[in-house]
Amino acid sequence: MPSPSDPGPASSPAAARANWLMLLALTGGFTLSQAWRTIAAIMAPALQHDFALSTQQLGLFAGIFHFAFGALQLAMGVGIDLHGVRRTVLAAFPLTIAGAALSALAPSFTLLLVGQVLIGIGCAPAFLVCTVFIARQFPAARFAAINGIVLGLGGVGMLLTGTPLAWLIEASSWRGGFVALGVLSALAWLAIWWLVREPAGPSHDGPHETLAGALRGFVALFAMPHTWGIVALGAVTYAAFVTLRGLWLGPMLLERHGFSLVQAGNVAIAISLASMVALPLFGRFDPGAGTRRRTIVAMTLVCAAVFALVAANLGAAFDVGLSLAYSLLTGFIVYQYADVRAAYPAAMTGRALALFTMAMFLGVALMQWVTGAVATAASGWHVPTYAAVMGTIAAMLVAGAAAFAWLPQPPKQPTSPT
Repeated sequence: MPSPSDPGPASSPAAARANWLMLLALTGGFTLSQAWRTIAAIMAPALQHDFALSTQQLGLFAGIFHFAFGALQLAMGVGIDLHGVRRTVLAAFPLTIAGAALSALAPSFTLLLVGQVLIGIGCAPAFLVCTVFIARQFPAARFAAINGIVLGLGGVGMLLTGTPLAWLIEASSWRGGFVALGVLSALAWLAIWWLVREPAGPSHDGPHETLAGALRGFVALFAMPHTWGIVALGAVTYAAFVTLRGLWLGPMLLERHGFSLVQAGNVAIAISLASMVALPLFGRFDPGAGTRRRTIVAMTLVCAAVFALVAANLGAAFDVGLSLAYSLLTGFIVYQYADVRAAYPAAMTGRALALFTMAMFLGVALMQWVTGAVATAASGWHVPTYAAVMGTIAAMLVAGAAAFAWLPQPPKQPTSPT
C-alpha cells in the first residue's frame, strides 16, 4: 500500500479535478459510515422500548458495529493492496445495504445485532479507501489538510442522525430510519461505481503483493515498540467522541435534563457541525513533528477534563456547552494521522494507517461496551448513571494519553516529511 509520504503522480488540472471528484464519491461512502456509527444516540429510546433493552445491551448494539468495522480494517488494507481501492469498496459496501434491510425487518434484538455486524463489515473500507486515495493521488505536504477536509465532510453523516433522524423516528419508527439510511447507502455505492476509477500509477504497474507478504507487513508493525503507544491512544480519542455523540448524548439529555427527542437531535446537529468545522481547521494548523506529540497529549488531557465536568452534572446548559466545546477540541485527531505518517518508514505507512484505523474503531466498540456495562452497574454502586459513564470515558482518555507519552517513542524518519 503506498504511503502518504509518496509524492504521488504529477497531475494536470484536469487530472486534479478528476481526483477530487473521485475523492468526493469515496467520501460519500464514508459519510454514510459516519451516519451508521452514530444512530444509537437517537434510536436508543425507541429500541429500548421495543426490545426491552438494558443499558448494557444498548452499549452492545452501539459497539458491535464498531467491532465489526475495526476487526476488518487489516483485511480491508490487504484487499486494497491486492485488488485496489475501487474493487474493495464496491465488494464490501453492499453488505451495508443488506444489513440495513435486515435491521429494518428484525423481529428480535439478536437479528438486529446481526444487521449491525453486516453494516459494520460493509462500511469497514469506507474511510481507509479515502485515506489511501489521498496518499496515492495528492502531495504528501497536503495530507493532513485534505484528510481533515474528508473527516469534516464525513460529518454530514452525523447531521443525518441528528434532528432529521429524530423527526423520521417520531413520524414513523426506528425501522424507517434503517430504510432511509439503507437507500442513501445504495446511492453512495452507485456513485462510487459510476465515478471512481482505479488510478494508474506505480502501485498498479508491477506485480501485486502476495497475501502472505501483506500479512507479514502488518505483523512487522507490532515488532516496533512505539506502535503500542500509538495504538493505545488511537483506541480512545475518537472512541470518546463517537461514544458521546453516537450513544450517550441522547439518553443523557432525555433522562438527565428532560429534553425531547427532537431537542436532543438539535444538540446532536450542533455537535456534528462543530466537529465538521474543527477537523479541517486543525488540519490546516498541524504543529509539525517538533511539538505535535506534546500537543496531542495536552489536547487529550483537556478532553478528559471536559468529560469529568460533564460527569459532575453542572446543569443542562453546562452539559450542552461542554459537549459543544469538546466537539471543537476533537479536531486534534487529525494530528494523530500525521503522527502515524511520520512515525514509520515510507514503505510501512499505509499499513500503519490501516492498523491505526483498526485501533480507533475497535476502541469505539470497547468503550461503548465498557460504558454500557458501567451504566448498568452504576445503580448498584449508588452512583448516577451518567456520572459513571462520563467519568469512565475521562479515565480511559487519561490512560491512553499516559501510554502514548510514556511508552517508547518513534525514531525520527528522515525520509518522511512532517
